[in-house]
Amino acid sequence: MSEAGPVSPSRKFSDGGMTLLALVVALVLGVVISWTGHAGARRAALAVQPIGALWINAIRMTVIPLVVSLLVTGISSMSGVGGLGRVGVRSLVVFVVLLAGSAAASLLVAVPLFGLFPDALVGQASLPIGAAAAAAELTRATPSGVVAFVLSMVPSNPVAAAAEGNMVALIVFTAVLAVAVSRGSAEARAPLEGFFRSLADAMTRLVGWIVSLAPVAVFCLALPLTVQSGGSLVGAVGFYVVAMAITCAVVTALCYPVAASGIRAFGRAMLPTQLIAASCSSSIASLPAMVRSADALAVPTRISGFVLPLAVSVFKPAAPVAWIVGALFIGKFYGVELGARELGVVALASVFVSFAAPGVPRGAFLLLTPLFEAIGLPAEGIGVLIAVDLIPDMCTTVVQVTGDVTATTVIARLEQRD
Repeated sequence: MSEAGPVSPSRKFSDGGMTLLALVVALVLGVVISWTGHAGARRAALAVQPIGALWINAIRMTVIPLVVSLLVTGISSMSGVGGLGRVGVRSLVVFVVLLAGSAAASLLVAVPLFGLFPDALVGQASLPIGAAAAAAELTRATPSGVVAFVLSMVPSNPVAAAAEGNMVALIVFTAVLAVAVSRGSAEARAPLEGFFRSLADAMTRLVGWIVSLAPVAVFCLALPLTVQSGGSLVGAVGFYVVAMAITCAVVTALCYPVAASGIRAFGRAMLPTQLIAASCSSSIASLPAMVRSADALAVPTRISGFVLPLAVSVFKPAAPVAWIVGALFIGKFYGVELGARELGVVALASVFVSFAAPGVPRGAFLLLTPLFEAIGLPAEGIGVLIAVDLIPDMCTTVVQVTGDVTATTVIARLEQRD
């Protein structure tokens, strides 16, 4: 999914292209080794697996401090929610509602799609020992009933929640802490905001370094996986890309009636922006085109000039699509059954945690790591999603820019009623 950030579209495409090339080489080489059955080549392929595991561990170590620091700085800077004024408050409410709608639509489309996932590809990857234990523990420890689930969202010990990777509980605590920080005096807020801002900056830089190693890491993850799965990874990835494209198309189409500017008028205004978004896979690079689309839809400049930059920075309507489809794909491929509770956790996180996604390429996928572990999926699946994200990223960026302009038109309509 496309993120706003300092990375240029050309650099982002180059990084994604190198990662995709590494995946293709690993898939082809893995299929050849699997078919030939050469024992020495198979041992060599499996020997690179620890390199990929190290990369996954590097991702894991950044997630907790990154999410906490970004959430605190993002929410506390809005002390400012009152300071943002009526348009700002409405923007945030509209963003959350549209994210919830995107999550609901993604579930309704993607779950039936993955019901068509070929049986021959289900569970073809061996589940890592740690993930298998997590899945078993999840089965034993899953609380029954809505009340128990809601109670589990408020941690009795936030430090323990962080240590256990309980992201939902940690996010609830962090959000409440951020609101408390934002309500303090300027003198009391300054040192805390400065600390978390510096931590967020450092963690974003560290994540950028880790993501830059993706081509090597993805090769080391995909090669042994392909050798072990006998090449079925190729078919599974193809199904995933098609499922992502279909889900993105449906979510994008649903934006048209929501915008309520007339479906034809909205389509004409959005088409140039959508083409630019698909070609550069960057929502921030598409911002000038989004402004022109908003002008064509007669959105007042005072609204589009405020809402669109805010939306590009924090509003990620494609996150529910990418996270839900990604979780379903990894669950199918590793043979982990995802029920309503597990998918609900991913959907809920995509609505609220996506605001904290770091502004680096594929950064939003990093936030999936603890969520995957919480619902019994292997973190190694993140590497596969990052590797094949080049084509899905084109689709999700179209969702992104369409959602941004849709939110802007909705906010403008609400303002005109007052």
